[in-house]
Amino acid sequence: MNTTPMPEPLRRAIHQLVSEGVQNCQEVLRYTEPDQAHTWKRMTLYRATDAADTMNMLAMLIAAYSQRTGTSKDTLESYLQLSQQRDRAAGPGEGEWAHLAGLLGEDAPASTGEAGSWPSMQFHGGQTHARNAQQPEDDPQRLFTEACLHGLKARLCDDVDSLDSYLPPQVAQLARKVAEALEVPELAAT
Repeated sequence: MNTTPMPEPLRRAIHQLVSEGVQNCQEVLRYTEPDQAHTWKRMTLYRATDAADTMNMLAMLIAAYSQRTGTSKDTLESYLQLSQQRDRAAGPGEGEWAHLAGLLGEDAPASTGEAGSWPSMQFHGGQTHARNAQQPEDDPQRLFTEACLHGLKARLCDDVDSLDSYLPPQVAQLARKVAEALEVPELAAT
């Protein structure tokens, strides 16, 4: 087993790319809010693809380093989970159309096929998401994650007061606590 630590420049680049990806994810959440009705389609897609591209860049950077240091091609391909790779240029596939139909309470598309197929599982996943959307948004882990993202962004932009204007009250309250916890105290002059 190789116990060589990650080179510091690579570690810092990874931290920078993860931070950038997380900020893009936070903006995806931000553009889902009701006050963004005029721009949500465009901006959620921009920021979601920005986040995906940033994380892809991160994976390829680590893959390049791994390959340079002797990781075999087969091992690297398994680490990269290439079987899961989808090309956005192809547009939505049968699974996405089936998931959307399930989300919107429509009948399963004819292309969904037999039970147990990928489109069929996606359709049923969409139905589950639709049922869950009828319940209050109270999953503590999801709310905490969302609040952390919003609180971090508000602190970075020095705009904590904006949290109250567009978030559900329970998320805004927690996001404010996160932002306040991240506030850097001013050091007293000595």
